[in-house]
Amino acid sequence: MKPYIFVHMMTSVDGRIDCPMVGQLSTDEYYIALEKFGLCSKLSGRVTAALECSALKEEITIPSGENAIREESVHVARLSDEYTIITDTCGKLRWASGEADGHPLLCITSEKVTEEYLEHLREQGISWIATGQDHIDLPRAMDILGEQFGIKQLAVVGGGHICGGFLEAGLVDEISIMVAPGIDGRQGQTAVFDGITDRGCNPYRLKLKSVEQWDTDIVWLRYTLKNTRSGASCIAVRNSNDFFIQ
Repeated sequence: MKPYIFVHMMTSVDGRIDCPMVGQLSTDEYYIALEKFGLCSKLSGRVTAALECSALKEEITIPSGENAIREESVHVARLSDEYTIITDTCGKLRWASGEADGHPLLCITSEKVTEEYLEHLREQGISWIATGQDHIDLPRAMDILGEQFGIKQLAVVGGGHICGGFLEAGLVDEISIMVAPGIDGRQGQTAVFDGITDRGCNPYRLKLKSVEQWDTDIVWLRYTLKNTRSGASCIAVRNSNDFFIQ
């Protein structure tokens, strides 16, 4: 029941995704390509939201403890064709409104979130999914997006760790990479996929779907994932409940 999930990112030639940097190498190409996918909800992590989301009021620390819900909770504030979805494990982001980027907000948290935080979301008219005891249970959350919110297509739009979490959980159906004509080269910059826990040299195998060269010297690459990663079945990974995101 999970949506069709694709990662859509703009990178430098060396795979870095720092927004100010790639912003110097591109204009609206990223959004033009994204629109070609049609209706889709957009998902990003807490760090990206804290930097870019206009609906964000502030980021605070709400201590978890006795008030943590410690059980799965789903609240549908309103149904929509598209959502702006934010993963926020412990519920640190406070919102000034229930919409961002022209679409209703939907927050995905873990079960460590407090009742007080969920009440804040309710007051703002924000939907939520709280699943996973200590970290967000991504496979379960994706099933809920399809079953209860009717989401058919989901774009993961940053940052590197959230993209890596989806990839490692076996949830990615397609990878859409726009390579901008430039090199970053700075040490320590985040890559498209980052933070994967497998330390072995086991690359994810891809199948090229399409290539487009744009007049602005940007190249748009689209890949699907093959069923194997160095001999391991991705289908088996998709059926596991052992993958979480912080």
